[in-house]
Amino acid sequence: MHEAEDDPMFEAHEHDETEALITVRDWVRYAVTRLESEEAFYGHGCEDVLDEAVWLVSGALKLPRERFEWFLDASLTESERQRLAELVERRAVDKVPTAYLLNEAWLGPFRFYVDERVIVPRSFLAELLEERFSPWLEQPERIQRVLDLCTGSGCLAIMAAYAFPQAEIVAADLSDEALEVARINVEAYDLQDRVRLLRSDVFSALGGETFDLIVSNPPYVTAQVMAELPQEYRHEPALALAAGEDGLDVVRRILSEAKRHLTPQGWLAVEVGHNRALVEAAFPELPFTWLATETAEDKVFLLPASALWKR
Repeated sequence: MHEAEDDPMFEAHEHDETEALITVRDWVRYAVTRLESEEAFYGHGCEDVLDEAVWLVSGALKLPRERFEWFLDASLTESERQRLAELVERRAVDKVPTAYLLNEAWLGPFRFYVDERVIVPRSFLAELLEERFSPWLEQPERIQRVLDLCTGSGCLAIMAAYAFPQAEIVAADLSDEALEVARINVEAYDLQDRVRLLRSDVFSALGGETFDLIVSNPPYVTAQVMAELPQEYRHEPALALAAGEDGLDVVRRILSEAKRHLTPQGWLAVEVGHNRALVEAAFPELPFTWLATETAEDKVFLLPASALWKR
C-alpha cells in the first residue's frame, strides 16, 4: 500500500469517496476510473480496463464471471466495500497485478493459483496445447512423454496432461519457489500421479530422459525491454523474465541441448514473444515453423527432432 494510506486524513477521504458506492455496478465503474486515472497497464490476462475491473470485482466477491451481469445491481456489505477499496488501490496505485491480488489466473477454462513466486500465466502455447498442436502432431494419441521446461506455476504441464491423457508429464524449473506453486496447482487438479515436478536448470537434471514433445515458455525478455517494463511486471520474479542482452540466453541452451532429449519423432515448441527476428538471425540454419493462434502469430516456433540432429 502506498505511504499516503498511513495518514488518517487519507483514510477519511478514502472512506468519503467510496461510501456512496453501493452496488456491484458502482464498484466496477469506480475501479475503471481509478485504474485509468493512475494509468494502470493491462497485460496479465486482460486486454482493457473494463475486463480488468470486472475480473477484480467479480474475483474479490467470488462471483461467477460468466454470469456476472446477474449481480450488477446487488448491494455490497460494509466489509465487502472495505475489501474492494483496498484491492482497487493496490491495483491502481501500487500496480500489483490482479492475479496476485486474487491469487488466481486463467488460461482458457483452466484456473491456476498464483502468487509473486511465479509470473502470471500467459502463454500462446496454451491454445496450441488445447488443440494438441493440430495439424503438426498427426497422431497425438501416440505422445507418451511430455516435458514442460521453465514450468513456473505448472500451468502448461497441467494443460498438457489434459491434452495428452495417455502421457507422463515432467514439469521442470530452476526455482524452488516456483515449484512450490506448481505443486499447489498439480494437487488442485489431482495430477500428482501423472505430473512429476523437477528442479532443473533447463535440462541439467534430466539425465538421459527423452520425450515425444517438449514445450517451453522460457525467459525471453531482452535487456532493453526489461529496463522499460511497466511497473506491473516488476512484481514478477525477474528470473522468469530476463534472458540477457538479446533475450535468447535460455533459448540458446534449449536449442543446443534439446536433441539429446527428444525421441526420433519428437517435437520442440518454444515461445519467444516478439523475438522471431532475433531467433532467425541467431539460428539461420534451422527450419522454424512459426505457429499462429487466435490472438497472435510468430510467437511460438516448432521444430522436429530431425532438424536439431542435423546441427
